[in-house]
Amino acid sequence: MRPQTPSRRAFLPAAAALATAPIRARASMLVPDAFRFGLTPVCLTSDLELLARLQGYLERALRRPVKLVTKRTYQEITALLISGELDAAWICGFPFVAHQPRLTLAAVPVWRGAPLYRSYLITSSERDATGLPDLGGDIHAFSDPDSNSGWLVTAAELATEHRSPDRFFRRTFFTWGHRNVVRAIASGLADSGSVDGYVYEVMRETEADLIRRTRIVRASEWLPFPPVAFAAGSASSDKATRFREAMTAMGGDAEGRVVLAMLRLDGFRQEDSGLYDPIARKLAAVRGMPG
Repeated sequence: MRPQTPSRRAFLPAAAALATAPIRARASMLVPDAFRFGLTPVCLTSDLELLARLQGYLERALRRPVKLVTKRTYQEITALLISGELDAAWICGFPFVAHQPRLTLAAVPVWRGAPLYRSYLITSSERDATGLPDLGGDIHAFSDPDSNSGWLVTAAELATEHRSPDRFFRRTFFTWGHRNVVRAIASGLADSGSVDGYVYEVMRETEADLIRRTRIVRASEWLPFPPVAFAAGSASSDKATRFREAMTAMGGDAEGRVVLAMLRLDGFRQEDSGLYDPIARKLAAVRGMPG
């Protein structure tokens, strides 16, 4: 039997595909690679509309695709940033100072007129407590072991009295999110907790029922706001420069202002890394505690 010969109609599309394949391959190489931006629970990452608007603003400003990367812990995001698997990340002041000089500031959020926030000690609304000493023997909720407001501030305050959280509190646990600290206390799962004051104040607007079941025992001194950072080796790249400009220009852009309004922030600005010296001193105090 004589083998069938492909018809001209069947042959032409295949030939055309082969002819244009190199052109398509070359064109795909011209598409810029995605900018990978890591987010921790410092950002309100459960708000899908916020994430979509943030991604849209950055893609337009950077003129390239943007991939938002969220993880459960600060450690995971920080490790990805240092290893070069992220181009930038919104982290916390604690890992920023702990991993110097491997990290560089990209931008610092401005909240209520300043690049500062506070850590809150909170407890249930019915409880009478006025300071950390009143919380001894509690079941205490921390947000993350790499969080400044959600662990380090309380640990450093105890270190001044030569105490550790494990010895001062009856039991401690991590909720892996500032919102979860509030939920733990509101539900009675914890007696007290350490939480980001910015997140707590945003929740006062968005989840007022939860906040009403808690109260602030003590607000810390003003501390530098969780920063957006680069790995030090990539901070001078064109990609990093454009990203820094996009973050600091957000307040001058209509879409950017929508993102800022959803974040309850005034904007982002450049700051010297010395802003984070108070957190470095707290870290040194905790590290100086005897084992």
